[in-house]
Amino acid sequence: MTNVENWPHLYHAGTPASPVLLLLHGTGGTEHDLLPLAERLAPGAGYLSPRGPVQEQGMNRWFRRFGEGQFDVDDVVRRAGELTDFIGWAREHHGLGGRKIIAVGFSNGANIALATVLLHPEVLTDVVAFSGMYPLGDRTVDGGLAGTAVALFNGEADAMAPLTSVMQLKSVLDAAGADVHQSVREGGHGVHASEVEGAAAWVSSRTATTTS
Repeated sequence: MTNVENWPHLYHAGTPASPVLLLLHGTGGTEHDLLPLAERLAPGAGYLSPRGPVQEQGMNRWFRRFGEGQFDVDDVVRRAGELTDFIGWAREHHGLGGRKIIAVGFSNGANIALATVLLHPEVLTDVVAFSGMYPLGDRTVDGGLAGTAVALFNGEADAMAPLTSVMQLKSVLDAAGADVHQSVREGGHGVHASEVEGAAAWVSSRTATTTS
């Protein structure tokens, strides 16, 4: 169990009217990895960047797995709950008030962001997922995602996040009432420059929607 008050993380307030980006690194990363991405996605925005609490052969992760692409779904659910608790704690501790929090995750970080919005939409409503996939195995979600928005950016030849799982994810999100933006490019796992441009435009549109 992760103690949210002692969870290693970085925080930058940004401008008061801006969103706060919840930056969630990939396997083996740290809370510093996605900082350069934050300024490219939303100049002037705040950020909240925690470290994945699970260790796998010395690498930071967000939840356990049995093998490549074989998630421990019980742990996914548990860790999504912990991240939800952290968001609530951080909102109060850092005085975020009603500022919009937008999760930005890569790979394993995208998957925990997706699990959190699927399971706890009352806490997290906006997700940008780079190279993510459906994180809940055989489990389904029973609606309740109206008002949430998810941007999916994937490579069509990504062996680590197969397109079949990505399409399952989109189908689940659509059926649950989420607003889904999907972009599939050539290539495999990673974050492409064109995706960063697309994600920046999406973040801007979501911010404009909530502040107009």
